[in-house]
Amino acid sequence: MTTDAATAARMVTRLPKDPGPAAWNALLPDPEPPTPLESDRTSDWLVIGAGLAGLAAARRLSRNCPGDTIMVLDAVRVGEGPAGRNSGFMIDLPHDLSSDNYGGDVERDRAQIRANRAAIDFALEAAAEYGLPEEAIIRSGKINAAASPKGLKHNTDYAAHLARLGEAHEMHDAATMRAITGSDYFQGGLFTPGAAMIQPAMFVRGVAAGLTSNRVTVHENSPVIGMQRSGGVWTVRTPRGSVQAPSVVLAVNGHAQSFGYFRHRLMHVFTYASMTRALTEAEVRVLGGVQTWGATPADPLGTTVRRISGLGGDRIVIRNRFTYDPAMTVSDARIESVGRDHDRSFRARFPMLPDVEMEWRWGGRLCLSLNDAPAFGEVDERLFAACCQNGLGTARGTFSGVAAADLATGRDSLFSKHQSATDAPTRLPPEPFMWLGANARIRWGERAAGREL
Repeated sequence: MTTDAATAARMVTRLPKDPGPAAWNALLPDPEPPTPLESDRTSDWLVIGAGLAGLAAARRLSRNCPGDTIMVLDAVRVGEGPAGRNSGFMIDLPHDLSSDNYGGDVERDRAQIRANRAAIDFALEAAAEYGLPEEAIIRSGKINAAASPKGLKHNTDYAAHLARLGEAHEMHDAATMRAITGSDYFQGGLFTPGAAMIQPAMFVRGVAAGLTSNRVTVHENSPVIGMQRSGGVWTVRTPRGSVQAPSVVLAVNGHAQSFGYFRHRLMHVFTYASMTRALTEAEVRVLGGVQTWGATPADPLGTTVRRISGLGGDRIVIRNRFTYDPAMTVSDARIESVGRDHDRSFRARFPMLPDVEMEWRWGGRLCLSLNDAPAFGEVDERLFAACCQNGLGTARGTFSGVAAADLATGRDSLFSKHQSATDAPTRLPPEPFMWLGANARIRWGERAAGREL
């Protein structure tokens, strides 16, 4: 992009709607009152979105351009959007949700591992710099939990792929899984040591607070409703103010389409989670196992489980079910319906806790592309997209935000090289064929997951 000619005004066609409460955020003390943008301001850099990608971009920009001012806008409170609603797995290894066992091409997977680990290192450095507690992020590894012979085979196949990659891993038998989880449900597991586990709301709130200075400002409850470039400057409007900035990083994941970019190329998928009330001391004793652990399912469309301990007490999180929803919104009735599936999954795994109910249920937005490609790059004059994380918002979102900042500042790095070398998202089939095909594929995959769901 080289021209500074005025662009047509872009109206943002829809604002985020996140179903259900952000439970991770509800576990934390109330934040300070928000500071919405309520005036006309100028800044050297503007970042739209205060999730993992946006905060990573802002932190990188503050280091690449130490004398510049940086403004971050978010439509909601930090920790209330998708960044505070995920399951908290920052995964370093291949994790392709469309595959049978997460693996893919060896060389492509090696490149993705390097990228994911660079993102985890960046996040850990931020946590250390801002003095975040270990609960916010810890590199503890994770388990692929298998609940059936089919799941065990998925793990065996994935372990063979990891061996080809030269990656450390350890197979757990049923007794080891019982000792870790307290549950007899799992027949085996595949432990890998490189993943980090985060309390997602604690992490993003801590990073946002740590970034804030006389050069970096974060304005919550400030949705962007329109933008235009003229005279070499972007003017970005919110309901009560505006920002003029020469350069913008767009870090809004699937909502890039709401800004008019990547039309007909992004798939909008919801996944769902429920979190129990805090367990009593007696229930903790009955459950047994270790205090904190995380298990992704051996089948990509199975059930993810976390046991957490810290602020908010000892709790269990269940996440399963996916739906393709191009309108980027789902009903309360959907949350209630999926919640019944969560209850069944919880009871099957933890029958020793018959009186434990779910306290919170919610949905989280994913953005995927058909070819697993990010929505990345300079998509307009000095407008850099760091979007479409393909179901790995924690690691890929962080990586994409850093890469966008490096690309925008002309920095040649692992981040910018890796993202710039990726393909663009391919075009989707037209609706309603896409809706019918995607949801049929998801339903078939969930049924095939069997006991893993």
